Amino acid sequence: MTNTKHCGKVVIIGSGFVGASAAFALAISDVVNEIIIIDINTQRAQGDVLDICHGMALSGATKVIVGGYEDVRDADVIIITAGSPRKPGETRLDLLKKNESIARDITKNIMENYNSGIILVISNPVDILTYIIKKESGLPSSKVFGSGTMLDSTRFRYLISEHFKVNVTDINGLLIGEHGESVVPLWSLVTIGGIHLDDFCSIYNKSIEKDKIEEEIRAAGAKVIQFKGATYYAIAIIIERLVKAIVKNQNAIFPLSSVIDGPYALKDVALSLPSIVNSTGIQQVMEVSITNAEYQKLLVSSDKLKSVLATL
Repeated sequence: MTNTKHCGKVVIIGSGFVGASAAFALAISDVVNEIIIIDINTQRAQGDVLDICHGMALSGATKVIVGGYEDVRDADVIIITAGSPRKPGETRLDLLKKNESIARDITKNIMENYNSGIILVISNPVDILTYIIKKESGLPSSKVFGSGTMLDSTRFRYLISEHFKVNVTDINGLLIGEHGESVVPLWSLVTIGGIHLDDFCSIYNKSIEKDKIEEEIRAAGAKVIQFKGATYYAIAIIIERLVKAIVKNQNAIFPLSSVIDGPYALKDVALSLPSIVNSTGIQQVMEVSITNAEYQKLLVSSDKLKSVLATL
C-alpha cells in the first residue's frame, strides 16, 4: 500500500508543557514525517522524545528527535512555544517583560539557519511576540503568524454548545482582535447547525446570556491555570490542526494573528482576523462583514496592542 502521508518536517522550539503536548498530538496524528524538538534543557527534551517514541509502534512511523537550530533548515513549520508560562493572577501581557528577549534571541537563532518554512508563534503574549518576531525576522506576514484567537474561538464554540446542549462541531463562531482581555466575539456571525444564533433562539424558544459567555471566555485560561497550573492540551490540538492545514495545503480558514496592513483600516499591528492558510502560509486575510459595535471593539483591541508596542 502506498504511503500517502505528506512528507513534512516540523521543528518545535520549547519542550515545556505546550511544546511537548504539541509534539505528542502531531506524532499520534501521523501528519508529518519528522518532529524535531529544540530546548535549552536537552535532558527534558530527550525525556519527552523517548516518552513519545515508546508508543510509536502503535501509532505511526513519525520520527521524533532532539535537535538544534541547524535543524530549522528545510522545515515546513517552525513552532515557537518557548518562554515563561503564565502564572495565576498574570495576564498574557504581563508575560511580555519575560518573553520579549527570549523571542528576539530565538528569532536570531532561527534566521541564522532559515531557508524556508512558516514560523508559527504560540508563546504569549502571542500578538506582541508575533509582531516582534515578524519584524526581527524580516519575513513577510504570510510566513510569520500566531495561533491568535483560535483558542478563544474553540472555547467560544464549546461554551455555546454546552449552553444549548448541541454537538460542538455544529457550532460556528469566532473571535477576533487580541488574544487577551480585549478579544472581540463576533456574535453576529454565530450559527448553530447552519441557523443564525438569533434565528435559532427565536425558532426554538431559547435564550443565551452573551455577557456571561464572554466573561467565561476571558476567564477560561486563568481558570485552567488555577486548577492545574498551566494550559496545554487545547492549544496542542490547535497546533496539530494548523500544521495539518499547512502541510496538506488545505486553504483552511482560522482566526490567526498576523501583522495587519489594510483590512478594517488597521495598520502595523498584529492581531487576529479570519485568514486562509495553506502551504505558503497565510494566503489571504479576510475582511468579513461585522456590525459597527463589533468594529468599534476591534479598534479598541487594536489600540490596546499598539499602546503596548509603543513601549518596546
